[in-house]
Amino acid sequence: MPLYEYECTGCGHRFERIESVSASPKKKCPKCGKPAERLLAAPAIQFKGSGWYVTDYSGKSAASQEAKTEKAEKTTEAPKPEAVKDSGTKKKKETH
Repeated sequence: MPLYEYECTGCGHRFERIESVSASPKKKCPKCGKPAERLLAAPAIQFKGSGWYVTDYSGKSAASQEAKTEKAEKTTEAPKPEAVKDSGTKKKKETH
């Protein structure tokens, strides 16, 4: 059975009731006894299985994304050229 939320038209008190779908939407406030009206609320829907954003994309952690990025960068990097060895000779500065 669904959970419905109500708001009192007199005092503004909000309360919830678990009722069948066919139950009357008009209730009395438990605090003041004045009429209360059923409020509209977003349904609680859980989409399961593959093909939904929640299951396919949002659960990926930042760490796994970074690891994939690093792996991709390593495979696309050009090999580094070998360092040129210094011959050990230095040029003398000319002074005028």
